[in-house]
Amino acid sequence: MKAQVSQRWVLSFADLSLLLLAFFVMLQAQTADRTKLTASLRGAFGGQGQGGNGSAMTVQGFAAGQMFEAGEAILRPAARQRLQAIGADAAWTGARVIVASQGRDGQSARLDAWELSAARTTAVARAIRTGGVADAMIEISIPPMRASEPAKGQRISVQQFPGKAARRP
Repeated sequence: MKAQVSQRWVLSFADLSLLLLAFFVMLQAQTADRTKLTASLRGAFGGQGQGGNGSAMTVQGFAAGQMFEAGEAILRPAARQRLQAIGADAAWTGARVIVASQGRDGQSARLDAWELSAARTTAVARAIRTGGVADAMIEISIPPMRASEPAKGQRISVQQFPGKAARRP
């Protein structure tokens, strides 16, 4: 009589594979641009870069060095007007806005690189708020930065996730 071979190892192998996959996804999420990561995940699961209610979301990216005075968190007038227009549009459509920062510029005489990138991200959110968006509808995302990473420039993205449409007066 032959002894029956157990197939329990298949279940353990599947568990190990899923754990490794989850580990690498989490590792990638820590180091990657969140906007690109969410877009690629939506694409992998058949999405079209859409918000949760099926309507298209809007993503706009800005190089911080072009929007702000050199070494400061003071918006240039053209950038302020553009961000106020984004805020007005988001307020009119009832959109939720996420302001996300990636990277950092070098330090200035007044601020170190981390303070400068945080202040610039906050300045963008405040300019959008002046367009009429409620504070509860604005989220600021600044992922962790390491001092060992070189300052290659800050990039700020503004994502609008549509909500209920508001009526224009």
